[in-house]
Amino acid sequence: MATAGGESMMAREQLLHLFARFSFLTSLPEVKQRIADAVRDKQEAVAVTTEIQEEILREMGIDPSFGIRCLGKVNVVYENDKDLMIKFYQFVAKEEMAIDEAELGLRELTEKLHAQQILQEKQLDMLVEMRKYSLESQSVILWALHKQLEEANFDISASILSPEQLQEIIQK
Repeated sequence: MATAGGESMMAREQLLHLFARFSFLTSLPEVKQRIADAVRDKQEAVAVTTEIQEEILREMGIDPSFGIRCLGKVNVVYENDKDLMIKFYQFVAKEEMAIDEAELGLRELTEKLHAQQILQEKQLDMLVEMRKYSLESQSVILWALHKQLEEANFDISASILSPEQLQEIIQK
């Protein structure tokens, strides 16, 4: 197993185990309750999810501080491993979901999930529309979208371009 002294990064298999175990644990009612209780006691939900990650790392025989540091480097070290990166982003999304469940009421959580679903549908529609253009035009569109997101301070609602906006971008 990885230790802080010998390795600079956790192995792929270790990360996959951590991601799967965290996903399993945060789906358990008692763990959800633990996070909710912490929020009710004015603690940060992220502190509890980090604590859970540290417990898993200890179970694995990995120094928790080393393991948490490794999570911060996954994007860089494993950037070319698409499967691992997908699992990593699922892990991050699972943590965010656990935090949202604890911090938001059922009604607010349902509204947030519904809003996210609508946004994702609009993003998919935009991507389908984009695919009608050449690769060069798609690159121009993505550059413009990136610029728009930066200007909006990466507000996710700025990640949508209408078909008319796509057309305007490629005509410039």
